[in-house]
Amino acid sequence: MSVEVAVLLANAAATWVMCGVIWFVQLVHYPMFARLSRDAFRPAMLDHQAGTGRVVFGPMLVELVTSLVLIALRPASALAWVGAVLVGVWGFSTVLVQVPLHNRLAEGGFDAAVHHRLVRSNWVRTAAWTARTVLCLWLLAGR
Repeated sequence: MSVEVAVLLANAAATWVMCGVIWFVQLVHYPMFARLSRDAFRPAMLDHQAGTGRVVFGPMLVELVTSLVLIALRPASALAWVGAVLVGVWGFSTVLVQVPLHNRLAEGGFDAAVHHRLVRSNWVRTAAWTARTVLCLWLLAGR
């Protein structure tokens, strides 16, 4: 197996894991937050942040690194660049939007407006990971 194929497979695997996680969070986990009691909310939010961080750190790091390696291996590939841009989309959204909203909810307790913004803005990441899933299939099919 060539280095390029190994990188493509690692990139696809990490992307597919994250696509599954983000859809689960978007459709199951985030809506569940609105149904928690006031007393249960903060501990559940803190558990969510800690547990999710442990689950997603590895795949997100692999996806980021392998996306950059694909650009190095295929600098003229528009698909490699689109993939990296989509990594930037979910990365910036995570750091600049979702993490601050999670922190506000964890510190201040449930706030319907903040929760609504979290759910609504998370569609950006959901779309980015879904698009990357299709892109990875396309890249692998081209091998």
